Amino acid sequence: MNTSSKKEFISESYFEIIKDVMKKNNGYVTTRFIESLGINRNYISIMEKKKIIEKVAKGVYIDIDKIEDVYYILSLTTPKIIYSHMTALYFHNLSIKAPGNSFDITVTKKYNNPKLKEHNVFYVDEKFYNIGIVEVKTPSGNIVKAYDIERCICDIIRSRKRMDLEHVKYSIREYIKRKDKNLIKLSQYADMFGIKKEVMDFINILY
Repeated sequence: MNTSSKKEFISESYFEIIKDVMKKNNGYVTTRFIESLGINRNYISIMEKKKIIEKVAKGVYIDIDKIEDVYYILSLTTPKIIYSHMTALYFHNLSIKAPGNSFDITVTKKYNNPKLKEHNVFYVDEKFYNIGIVEVKTPSGNIVKAYDIERCICDIIRSRKRMDLEHVKYSIREYIKRKDKNLIKLSQYADMFGIKKEVMDFINILY
């Protein structure tokens, strides 16, 4: 194989690798991941110029035929965020309506990112940050981090002054109807956050 043929073979191989990555990741690819494979980011630029992919955020690209998933893109560009409160309850089918352009997200008190200004941010101590983190699917089928149902119920009660009270009541009523509810876990979380009485009062009133 001559030198030019070898270079062409390598180039085509890299493009195929990138396409395979996108296929496995619901149409998404990041320059960070591609570089971790030892592939130059120029291949991404070439694919963008050829209109195979399009840029949706810094370092994040999507198949031109796919629809953007704003939840997933935000999680890629700000990986420390955890979807919480009403946004997470929407993923759990416990919210009265879909979120608008501003999402409920939780981060540690030390975390700062300009993108956070666009959203409803809740800051917590490190000791509370990891409690109840699960992986959920967005409506587009991508995996993001969110808090589990019991953590969310505690959070909306704890932050009820920042929430629509009717939305809070709706989510709690719907939670009570769920066969997969875990009242023991809910009580444990409420105890950790120091709001056990408030949580139990809501549950008892709406049960």
